[in-house]
Amino acid sequence: MNDVYDVCIIGAGVVGTAIARNLSERQCSILVLERGDDICSGTSKANSAIVHAGYDAEPGKLMAKYNVAGNEMMGKVCEDLDVPFERIGSLVVCTDVEDMPKLEELKRRGEKNGVKGLEVIARDRLVEMEPNISDEAVGALWAPTAGIVDPFLLTIAQAEVAETNGATILTSCEAKTLTKEADGLWKIETAEGAFRARTVVNAAGTHAAEMHNQVSSEKMEIVPRRGEYLLLDKRAGGYVHHTIFCLPSKMGKGILVTPTCHGNLILGPTATDQEDEDDTATTAEGLDAVRKGAAKTVKDLPLREVITSFAGLRAHRPEHEFLVGEAKDAPGFVDCSGIESPGLTSAPALGEAVAGIVSDILKLERKPEGSYATKRQGIVHAAALPVEERRALIEKNPAYGRIVCRCEEVSEGEIVDAIKRPCGARSLDGIKRRVRCGMGRCQGGFCTPKVMDILAREVPELALESITKKGKGSEFVEGHDKDCYGEGGER
Repeated sequence: MNDVYDVCIIGAGVVGTAIARNLSERQCSILVLERGDDICSGTSKANSAIVHAGYDAEPGKLMAKYNVAGNEMMGKVCEDLDVPFERIGSLVVCTDVEDMPKLEELKRRGEKNGVKGLEVIARDRLVEMEPNISDEAVGALWAPTAGIVDPFLLTIAQAEVAETNGATILTSCEAKTLTKEADGLWKIETAEGAFRARTVVNAAGTHAAEMHNQVSSEKMEIVPRRGEYLLLDKRAGGYVHHTIFCLPSKMGKGILVTPTCHGNLILGPTATDQEDEDDTATTAEGLDAVRKGAAKTVKDLPLREVITSFAGLRAHRPEHEFLVGEAKDAPGFVDCSGIESPGLTSAPALGEAVAGIVSDILKLERKPEGSYATKRQGIVHAAALPVEERRALIEKNPAYGRIVCRCEEVSEGEIVDAIKRPCGARSLDGIKRRVRCGMGRCQGGFCTPKVMDILAREVPELALESITKKGKGSEFVEGHDKDCYGEGGER
């Protein structure tokens, strides 16, 4: 507890790492605490991967402000960080002619928010753009600035840059209690010991209220809102070409249908409020609602191509608004809370804004130009390289010629890179999010044992028995046959 950090960021999701990346360009010491076993293990690992245009949020709200700003920044950020991003545009589909005025209302709202290029289109043009649109569709709001992004790699890339620039990132390290000491420093108690910091940034997602309410009399409520999804195989990826929404309701933007950056098709999410901040179980009812909701806008969906389902949680505030800024009665405690949709889109702008708030509190100066990393080169995907480049890579390192995941054509070299990089993977899900090993049709059914072998080989402190899917309690190996059953095979 001897070290004092200038900033402690609680939460290593897409917003927390965006803040860390921006602050790492300043002259300060940064500590990032993440309760999960890896960065990008909460809300950021399970969402729609959509870059929203910004027409949905109420004008004047922070949601609207940061959505539009983040959208405009996303292209440059992803280019600098070597993260997949495509500005494919979105369509809000109307299936009742009497509801067409609502599209005009959305258009006007978006224009007030500063969204560019919005257009209400009729059915004939809609069908040209999306041949598989529902027969009931009568028109749509076209938003060309919307896009899709890889949320895993965006989060990971931001963390890699922050760590390269000197930030300390600790996983499996949950912040439990916050107290302001007599010397003005914040004391953050964790299971791994106590840390002290001059400022604290609350980017704890669904657990943000637990942090905020310890230090402020102005209490915050966070309602975990579960969203369930269906993911379809790449064979279905071209069934639609844009992100397709139905007209939004008070519970959200409804069930969407969209391609992903990697060629899959995703359907969802539902919106179910719950008490548990961590329950991400899927339900038969929820997945059935996804199927029915998606069918309202897209006909004859190839649901036989579903390869997995999952659920994620959004940190919903009853006010339906982000909370960003220094708490009035807790100097040095900065909230970046209630970050639900469009949180992913807003992340670049929120990272910049919160870093600015902390910089103002601490009077931080920028590091000298050229003394810190602003860009990052991603992990090479050998199978995507031109033949000659791939051959040269394999000649240099034969591991890139040994395919481990056949579904996604991931090589051993890529898996090793995912382990060895800053903020390197230490679990199967960690590797999956970095290089897509196990994300294909078989969902890791064939490659898991080999990936475990590579992890155990490359990380000496990781025995096979301690390797997990996603942290403690998700181990794969219980023991060895001889230990469990004895020499004679009897237990």
